[in-house]
Amino acid sequence: MPPVEWVAVALALAYLGLAIRQNPWCWAFAVVSAAMYALIFARAGLVMQAALQLFFVGMALYGWRTWRGGRAAPPARVTRWPLLRHATAIAVVVFIATVNGALLPDGDAAARWVPYADAAIAWGSVLATWLVARKLIENWWYWVVIDLAATVLYGSQGLHATAGLYLLYAALAVRGYFAWREDERHVAVG
Repeated sequence: MPPVEWVAVALALAYLGLAIRQNPWCWAFAVVSAAMYALIFARAGLVMQAALQLFFVGMALYGWRTWRGGRAAPPARVTRWPLLRHATAIAVVVFIATVNGALLPDGDAAARWVPYADAAIAWGSVLATWLVARKLIENWWYWVVIDLAATVLYGSQGLHATAGLYLLYAALAVRGYFAWREDERHVAVG
């Protein structure tokens, strides 16, 4: 495993730890980690994962601004979406990922699932990242599913440190949900 992958893993863990604590500095770690992962995934042939990292850089800048607030808006608070909005968002992601997966090169015959998994993880991550930036609590459940799928995909591509990271991410996402839920309760009571 190249040392750059281990550095990216460490930065990504720092991002997630700070995100769980709702610390806006998480977004700085996200920028650097995502930039490194763009190169790592491009080298591994995961086109959508590499492109996703560029999206993460942009969303990190948006998340920084949203979480900190500004002159025109207060800092974001933890909120929720109604079930119908989730169902609609998931249906859109499934449709886009299916079309996108069909358009990606499929490599060898034994791994025809890879482009579809690559696309589904990428588009699901786009949605989940936007939910994080907007501080919607349900983002954490999206991440559990996405991270478990990513663990399988990255492991199949020989990115074992990254696969381990995403398995840990899935467990930390459960922790993130409960941490944000506790904060949501305190805000509701206060």
